Amino acid sequence: MTLPSRPIRSALFLGAVAMLPLSLANAAEPIRIVFQNGRSVPVSAVILQNDNLVMQAIADGFGPGQSFPLASADHVYGERPPELDPAIALVLMKRPGDALKPLEGLLASQRVTAKISGNFWLEAARAALVAYALNGDAAKCAEIGKQISDATATQGIDPFVVLGKALLAPSSTSTSDREVAFRDLTTDNLPADVGAYASLLRAELLNAVKRNGDPAKALQQENEILEAYLMVPCLFPSGGMVLNAVAELKAAEILATRGRREEAVALLKSCIRNSSGTLVAVDATKRLDSLK
Repeated sequence: MTLPSRPIRSALFLGAVAMLPLSLANAAEPIRIVFQNGRSVPVSAVILQNDNLVMQAIADGFGPGQSFPLASADHVYGERPPELDPAIALVLMKRPGDALKPLEGLLASQRVTAKISGNFWLEAARAALVAYALNGDAAKCAEIGKQISDATATQGIDPFVVLGKALLAPSSTSTSDREVAFRDLTTDNLPADVGAYASLLRAELLNAVKRNGDPAKALQQENEILEAYLMVPCLFPSGGMVLNAVAELKAAEILATRGRREEAVALLKSCIRNSSGTLVAVDATKRLDSLK
């Protein structure tokens, strides 16, 4: 039997792929731990015992019981978990309880990678800490804060622990003191994501305070809120696309009430790009339609 020529074989192969069910054709590659020698294993195939990664299943030529020093792991490779951004969006859109189920699932499945470069565990853990704090769960907040600090041991106590304490401040704490606590976390020497969360939460705190009866002071307060929202995508853009999106959505709302339609539309379009597949994008799309 004569084999088809290479172009024909390629066409046949592509056609066969096109006929695969979408669930198979678009199946995401499993997240993998890549070692310094270039070999890799699926995260799901290993557990962490002391400072060793131990195989629990046959995968990529390795068998159960084989172990590798954690220090030999170079980085984590794979597509971003699809549930991560929607969960972060839930946290930021004041639905932390709904966010915790997917976040806790990610924490469990990715825990073994917590100290490996490029992991997805740390981002999920930091979002979960904010969710626990917003829910008033001090015990869980302290527990996940310790795990985060252990995973980022080179910097001591992780600044998200401080952020959690600011969120859990007793009701007797003045708005001014809480606002200062958030503002102190928006410095250049801290990770971009803590600056983004802190600036967004500071804006939300100020936005929740009743406007002063003096029109000039009310305008000044609104300007301060707008500035805090815009700090997120302008000063801390690498903090997270969903964080940027939520800040853009909130800033657009303020600008729209001031009749600055073009700026509001631009922010909403950016928000939709940054938050695809989340409830933030749904909300921003509705608001954009209302401005047309």
